[in-house]
Amino acid sequence: MKARLTFSVNDLAETRFAVSPMWEVVTSFRALAAAAVPDLHLGWADQVRPRLAAAGLDRGWLADMIPPAGHLPDFLNPAPTSASPGLAGELAAIEATAPDQVRRDLDVLAAEREGRLSSRLRSLHRTPETYLPRIVAEIDVYWRLAIAPYWGRIRSVLEADVFYRGRQVAEHSTAQALDELHHTVRWVDGSLHLAQRHCAITRIETGAGLLLVPSVFAWPRVLTRTAASEPPQLAYPARGIGTLWERRTHAHMDALAAVIGRSRALILAELDSPASTTELAHRSGLSAAGVSQHLTALRAAGLTSTHRAGRSVLYARTELADALLTAQT
Repeated sequence: MKARLTFSVNDLAETRFAVSPMWEVVTSFRALAAAAVPDLHLGWADQVRPRLAAAGLDRGWLADMIPPAGHLPDFLNPAPTSASPGLAGELAAIEATAPDQVRRDLDVLAAEREGRLSSRLRSLHRTPETYLPRIVAEIDVYWRLAIAPYWGRIRSVLEADVFYRGRQVAEHSTAQALDELHHTVRWVDGSLHLAQRHCAITRIETGAGLLLVPSVFAWPRVLTRTAASEPPQLAYPARGIGTLWERRTHAHMDALAAVIGRSRALILAELDSPASTTELAHRSGLSAAGVSQHLTALRAAGLTSTHRAGRSVLYARTELADALLTAQT
């Protein structure tokens, strides 16, 4: 299917980029729901799937609403109100979704599923205001388990993409930046052409402007979202995602160890992927009690962060710790 989105001068003036936590939630859950997770994200999927299963999220609201292919409920991706909104603001927007919008999205899902919706989604269709808070609560748990421990790394890729696209606009033109977003997207004679299924967009059915949202989990597709009162959204694969999960070299490991101690430097190095205290003890060869003490000190220094959901507590390296370990001389 091909789509054509025409642009006026005003539309171009209102075109902007944004980094959206909810787009990463929706696209990452879709990646996990696929028959085969993209090779790029296999390591991440192997880490998070057991956590999600333990929390019951593999059979919850998101599992009912986000299929591996086809329509994604638009109300899960409210238009970002700033260049980098927080998850809390997006969750508030979801909880405030008008009932008619929820029902329209569920009607599309039902049509794709030959009229069949789960009992959970039928309840949501009847009284959206009753169940939206439960959906928001589940998204928050999913974020804590699957995205938050990796958010610093993900956000760095997304922000680098926005910086690159902004430089393209400044040095060349908005048209060139749009033309180079993805191989299925082309700028021709004042219109954006999208050659992909589920991209049926026209100016008649959308608001003004365009919201461009880089995503690490949308790859290799471009996804769209439309609402009559809002600018259309286009989520596209961010540049640099091929290096997202690469293990980083720690050029300053010895120098850092001289300052904070070898055990704490080792723990930071092992946090290339988030882990629990038990996992870190296994990786580092240190006792669980010792790891716990070191993590407390590292957190107080702003070098680690904790991410709790139920009984699960994961530790992740902060961007400050990344900078100390990988700084170039």
